[in-house]
Amino acid sequence: MPDDVVAARAAAEEASAFAHPHVEPDVTAAYGDHPDQVIDFYVPRAEAGPGGPAPLVVVLHGGAWRAPYDRRHITPFAGYLARRGFAVANVEYRRGDGSSEPDAGAGGDGGMGGAAAVAGRWPDTFDDVAAALDALPALAREAVPQADARRTVLTGHSAGGHLALWAAARHLLPADAPWRTGDPTSLRGVVALAPIADFAVAGKLDVCGGAACQLLGGDEHFEARRPYADPALLLPTGVATTLVQGRADEVVPQAVAEAYADAAAKAGEVVGLTLLEDVGHFPLIDPAADACAVVAEEIAQLAW
Repeated sequence: MPDDVVAARAAAEEASAFAHPHVEPDVTAAYGDHPDQVIDFYVPRAEAGPGGPAPLVVVLHGGAWRAPYDRRHITPFAGYLARRGFAVANVEYRRGDGSSEPDAGAGGDGGMGGAAAVAGRWPDTFDDVAAALDALPALAREAVPQADARRTVLTGHSAGGHLALWAAARHLLPADAPWRTGDPTSLRGVVALAPIADFAVAGKLDVCGGAACQLLGGDEHFEARRPYADPALLLPTGVATTLVQGRADEVVPQAVAEAYADAAAKAGEVVGLTLLEDVGHFPLIDPAADACAVVAEEIAQLAW
């Protein structure tokens, strides 16, 4: 396919994903003192399965861990899941320092493949995701009593897909990691959407302008910090995991997800890999796209 056609399709997909209005949460709860340490909760709008309490879907947004890309852009996806009968927790976390502005783009996003702002904060981004998930059971009981925490599925898109895989593997972190948990997670499963799942491969492909390296503090820290942050080095998790990836994704190419699935197989773990033809990066979180319905079904299969 000609490059101009590929670029036009990618631009149209991004524009569609960011054309939806922001969906206000039902409840917002803080898990810390920083303004970004909050979780938006959405109550289920329908029955998601065979009845009883609704599964809880925890959403971690993408945006290359950069400050301009907050949880607002994924609220249409959160609202979509709530309409499908899930209770939803949309987690915010501290990101890069926002020292520069992204290029103009659909919905103010600027295209998450750019390198305009610094990606992530070490260790703040990881501190926040760990703290949010530790606080989640108690916060969810208050905010969405309809939710069944025993049926919690963690999902995330792009950089959020990385954080979802990382959070499910905290029991495998090095012994001196402050985020390590003593026991394997009680998650029902993880559905990672176009995740930045293997930092070595992402670096070779310059995914999101070298965002993974920036997240770890730059070249001088990359190798030393990878064992604490790279999901491809934290296997096998023992958690049911599915990756959903568009074959036409130019932001986080298919090779990154395949590398993680291969690493899991070498570690003795089977990870599902759902590859969608003619789908790029953004349809996975676009309620108007067929790919989003595939994602919801993958979540439902793990939740029930």
